[in-house]
Amino acid sequence: VQLQASVGGLVQTGGSLRLSCAASERTFSNYYGAWFRQAPGKERLFVAAISKTGGRTYYTDSVKGRFTISRDNAKNTVYLQMNSLKPEDTAVYYCAARDSDFLIADRSRYAYWGRGTQVTVSS
Repeated sequence: VQLQASVGGLVQTGGSLRLSCAASERTFSNYYGAWFRQAPGKERLFVAAISKTGGRTYYTDSVKGRFTISRDNAKNTVYLQMNSLKPEDTAVYYCAARDSDFLIADRSRYAYWGRGTQVTVSS
């Protein structure tokens, strides 16, 4: 599965941004989708994930209530709606996919990755 993330951007604190991740396969509905992020000098960390049908979502605590992950399987796309952005959200964001939800936040268990996209939140 090849994943292509949309271009990120520069937003002010409190602003919003939506990322999308398009998959190359029509069978993308067979995979869990997720977003990770990596700030400069730090490790890549889990942000959010979504089940194959979209019925279950998972979030890291720091984004709960601000970020929403969703998917449209007809378009083979996963989205990350980011609201109330903070400077600490600044990072390169990566979309990823895997076929199970065991240890959903463990990046080593994701087989497929898109190229990163920069999100910068100015203070």
